[in-house]
Amino acid sequence: MSNHDIHCRFFSQEDLLAAGCLDVGMAMEAVEFGLRAFQEGDVLFPEKIVQIFNDETQERINCLPATFKGRKICGVKWVSVFPPNPVKYGLQNLSAVIILSEIENGFPIAFMEGTLCSNIRVGSVGAVAAKHLAKPDSRTIGFIGAGEQAKMHLIAMKTAVPSLETCRIAAKEGVEEDQFVTEMSAIIPTMQFEKAGSDLSKAASDADIIVTATSAQAPLLKAEWMKPGAFYSHVGGWEDEYAVAKQCDKIVCDDWETVKHRTQTLSRMYKDGELTDDNLYADLWEIVLGKKPGRENDDERIYFNAVGLAYLDVAIAIAMYDRGLETGLGQDLQIQHEMIFEHTRLKDWVRF
Repeated sequence: MSNHDIHCRFFSQEDLLAAGCLDVGMAMEAVEFGLRAFQEGDVLFPEKIVQIFNDETQERINCLPATFKGRKICGVKWVSVFPPNPVKYGLQNLSAVIILSEIENGFPIAFMEGTLCSNIRVGSVGAVAAKHLAKPDSRTIGFIGAGEQAKMHLIAMKTAVPSLETCRIAAKEGVEEDQFVTEMSAIIPTMQFEKAGSDLSKAASDADIIVTATSAQAPLLKAEWMKPGAFYSHVGGWEDEYAVAKQCDKIVCDDWETVKHRTQTLSRMYKDGELTDDNLYADLWEIVLGKKPGRENDDERIYFNAVGLAYLDVAIAIAMYDRGLETGLGQDLQIQHEMIFEHTRLKDWVRF
């Protein structure tokens, strides 16, 4: 073996799944660790790089780095979002890869499929919020939207709130509701599923937990459907009417300063002068670290909005890397054996 051998571990999505990385409990621990580490100044989190290839369709590739100094690991998520893919080509609209490097010598240690991690991050952040903000004896969850994020959120919410027993689902097309129930009933056979037949009010009304996870830019969720004591997890962009937030006793974000500059309902309200900084109750880290209480009574309506913090993707990716190593799955990738000018055949390979 050469002194200049560089190896890293490759994990496909199938490797990560077989290693038990679809573990929301593990991801929730990573999220809480990440939030704590960031507040303690242990995380380097530079601005993301966004390359938009089509302003109209928002086809783009983003580069999102973060470093956990205590773990001595730097990571980056390279994620593509191509909204036309499903309709135009029958393909998924999001794909991602993650690279991890150690920061003692600066060499890569892992290259992994990142779509699983990215989806789990969204669900597990919602789950951490639900652990602190939903009623612990919640029984019913209602979904508006039946895609990948809705499915991941059901797993996440069931992990955070084990008492959930009934899931109502409303989607634009009945076939989407059918697919959701078929796939998720196989994963959570103890859950009772109710298809709403695209009736959004039927899914959301009287639900203890409400999740909107759509690509729509319209006020789908109505305030009158959100009962006292309900917890609302807002996943997408503009999915609820302003009155939903206005009636809530607490509004919590993963990071309000980031949220208010985006295109979520809350950011629209902020820009329209309908919401101020004073209306925000807390960022999630304040509740996780005990700076502010979460739910304080059974009648509070609580609104949670996460825009997405990429350092949490890296925190989860590190946990997945650890799990992958423990199980021995993945493949060894040799990055190099020798330095460039140490190759004895280099003279045969040079082109002028």
